[in-house]
Amino acid sequence: MELRVLVVDDDFMVARLHSVCVDRAPGFRMAGIAHTGAEALAKAAELGPDLVLLDLYLPDAPGLEVLRRIREARPRTDFLVISAAKDAETVREAQRAGAVNYLIKPFEQAELRARLRHYRAAHLAMAGAPDTAQSDVDRLFPAPVSERGRGGTPLPKGLSTPTAALVETALRARAPEDLSASECAAGTGLSRVSARRYLEHFAEVGRAEVHLKYGTTGRPERRYTWRA
Repeated sequence: MELRVLVVDDDFMVARLHSVCVDRAPGFRMAGIAHTGAEALAKAAELGPDLVLLDLYLPDAPGLEVLRRIREARPRTDFLVISAAKDAETVREAQRAGAVNYLIKPFEQAELRARLRHYRAAHLAMAGAPDTAQSDVDRLFPAPVSERGRGGTPLPKGLSTPTAALVETALRARAPEDLSASECAAGTGLSRVSARRYLEHFAEVGRAEVHLKYGTTGRPERRYTWRA
């Protein structure tokens, strides 16, 4: 099942970069690109996207107004807001209007890929199911452990909640077996360095156990196990 995506951004180069990221994300397909609010409304009605990547600074209309108007016409369409706007009120308004996620510009493409993976996992978990388990709901509404360590410790600077949730899911899926940073990177699409940062964070806050696996040569390998 491929999820159709409409990219809305007034910057032609930025829109192109987002579309390339979508095309390379498993399970997604580009439906179209729009550069104005009017064009976004028309293409949403024509193409019926599952997800809209929406910039809030459009030349002819406020992005939040575009979001509301598309949702009125197509309640099943979801929105991932991508904007330089980072004031708390704008973020809250986007959430209240129905945005499923919010990404502040500038950012690394890995962050967009992580949010797309999280959205697809949540979408598949809920699709066609009459009832859900807590693990399915947590894909849609990430559990607090993904945001905070034991005792309410915030994520360190440079780590993001969606990516933490992605690494957590990989650890949980492997439990009770262990996982290396390289294996985590291969399974999540992150770099090995990034995967290890998140794994080490979970170990530091007590959500994962780490042990060393010694081979015949070289340094011992650090392996991580999710703590139930």
